[in-house]
Amino acid sequence: VTLTDLMPSLLAFCSAVLFAFSIQVSNLGLRDIDSTLGVLIQIAVTATGYWLLAPWFVEPVYWLTTAAAIFAAVGLVRPALSANLALAGMRLLGPTLTSTLTATSPLFGVAFGVLLLGELMTWPIAFGTLAVVAGTMLLTQRGGRQLASPVWAVALPLGAAFIRAGGHALTKFGFAEVPSPFLAARIGHSVSFLVTAAAASWRGGLLRRRYSGYGVVCFAIAGVLNGVSLICLNTALYLGEVVTVVPIVSTSPVITLLLGVLVFKREQFTARGLLAMAIVVPGVIVIAAFR
Repeated sequence: VTLTDLMPSLLAFCSAVLFAFSIQVSNLGLRDIDSTLGVLIQIAVTATGYWLLAPWFVEPVYWLTTAAAIFAAVGLVRPALSANLALAGMRLLGPTLTSTLTATSPLFGVAFGVLLLGELMTWPIAFGTLAVVAGTMLLTQRGGRQLASPVWAVALPLGAAFIRAGGHALTKFGFAEVPSPFLAARIGHSVSFLVTAAAASWRGGLLRRRYSGYGVVCFAIAGVLNGVSLICLNTALYLGEVVTVVPIVSTSPVITLLLGVLVFKREQFTARGLLAMAIVVPGVIVIAAFR
């Protein structure tokens, strides 16, 4: 296995690490800023960075392609729709069951890769994907009694997982016409900003929301981290395959736990967390080594 062979997996892992950092930094900002405004600031910073760098990375002719429309469609539903579905599921099902069901995203990603893109499923990839899903589900289990809820509510977190995985597959599909990970990130986040700003304004005036300078800085830093994370993810999808990239990217909850313990000192290792890492890490190694 050469470094070139491992590059998609390494980029996917870098994306997961950066996203985990952004989660921890955003969490710090939530002490002093309204979550809706914070998310809007985060997306705005990411989109602004992409626009400032666009002259060096985007060919003007790319705007007149079908791929540009595909990237815009992805931005309409992710993260705006997927995040709202997950939040709605959390209100009806509780955080434990919602987190468990959204952790199935790698399974949907593998299905899209095989059925939509014609990628090859191998036993090592299947084993590694199941290990990542099982470990993530184990990590998100917090115990406690779930609230009574209608059966159809299960579709909400599953829909969020489906949309996230589908967004990865559509992005990969668009790269067949326009090989530009940067364009995909720029268009997707620009559309996401417009959708998020419209939704936030509809729910209430933005200027009346709680905020402070510290909170704004935290979410701005998270926006920078997310921007680099998405470029790593899109480049991994461009160079590699959905069936290997999505499971590795989905390890971010485990990395978030590690950062919470080792860097931010906000959490502690538990038997459940250690077991989850013991399951997930070998799964990622298998996916990267036997792709």
